[in-house]
Amino acid sequence: MATVTPSRPPVFNLPNQLTAARLILGLVLFVLISAGYWIACIVVFALAALTDWLDGYLARKQGLTSTLGRNLDPLVDKVLICGAYIFLLPLGTAGGWLVPWMVTVIVARELIITSLRSFLENRGATFGADWLGKVKMGLQCAALFAIFVFLHLDLDTPDTSQNAHWFFGTVRDGLVWAMLAATALSGLQYLWRAALLLKTDVDT
Repeated sequence: MATVTPSRPPVFNLPNQLTAARLILGLVLFVLISAGYWIACIVVFALAALTDWLDGYLARKQGLTSTLGRNLDPLVDKVLICGAYIFLLPLGTAGGWLVPWMVTVIVARELIITSLRSFLENRGATFGADWLGKVKMGLQCAALFAIFVFLHLDLDTPDTSQNAHWFFGTVRDGLVWAMLAATALSGLQYLWRAALLLKTDVDT
């Protein structure tokens, strides 16, 4: 009697193609940041954020989840976010709104949690993103949008009123600090969860 082997979705399916496109958009974004084209940065980053939502939606709706997608998607997100803050660091340091220790917190958190997630999932544990991790990602994106808007107003339109300059600068600073707080708290929460999982594993 013939055995029917369940079909597997193609590895490079539409959600994974969108993830790959987001990586390309990230590289384009880094070039635009270096060149100081802030309106283009806003557009490209918005497209990247859209692909981030769309690839997850399509993967769930069409049942196209894969090991590649589950690992590639968060990795590309981290390259996009960390890379953007690294490329903005010279301007941020000059303006005082983004300094090296802030970017270190962002990059270190992502590297540590990514490594920890890979280690635990290789041991069979479930270690996906929770609500605080999603809040962190949302604030990181919102802070980048605010930075791009401020840089456009500050450099490309020097006749911007002082009130508008103060308002957008305050929004930018508030989002940067909120993002840093969420980044640190979500990192600590992941470490706590990992410690509990490892303790349970040792006890059993």
